[in-house]
Amino acid sequence: MSDIRIHKTGEPDILQASDGRLTLSIPIQIKRRSGRKLVTLPNGETAKARPRDHTVVTTLQLALARGHRWHTMLESGEVKSLREIAAREGVDSSYVSRMVNLTTLAPDIVAAILDDTLPDNIILFDLTVDPPVLWDKQWERIK
Repeated sequence: MSDIRIHKTGEPDILQASDGRLTLSIPIQIKRRSGRKLVTLPNGETAKARPRDHTVVTTLQLALARGHRWHTMLESGEVKSLREIAAREGVDSSYVSRMVNLTTLAPDIVAAILDDTLPDNIILFDLTVDPPVLWDKQWERIK
């Protein structure tokens, strides 16, 4: 049976049961970054993730795809405004606007999103809210 205990000391703990079984507890923190969960160890290191299954789409990849799809809908004349897209999709128009902002990202940032190689501290909000026009400034902002 699983048993989760939180120790205030933050130190690893080994418990030995009367039948000889050992229980090892290691304090960790779980943080969300870009829709992923990261495990932070007591010494501050981030645990290395296993290789990703490339059939799993990340939050950033999904947002990028939505932004480009909605931008294409605007350019083609399929819709007349972001507000119309929002009504069709059942989302807020400010959300649509932020996702369309992703279409102005530097090509190397887009490649990093698609390859899932952006640093883990970069979240969707960092990329979508008022992105700088100059590509060099975009990298400076998220570093």
